Amino acid sequence: MDWQAKRLEGKVFTVRFIDSAGMIHLEETGIALLPGVDEYKIVK
Repeated sequence: MDWQAKRLEGKVFTVRFIDSAGMIHLEETGIALLPGVDEYKIVK
């Protein structure tokens, strides 16, 4: 697990947008999740 994953683990974020490559960009983090690579849960 990289340092960014450890820093964000267990926290809840709002999706800012999903780009044309399918990367999920998160509010207030400056990072994007890569479907099929990163682990995440969708919480409603």
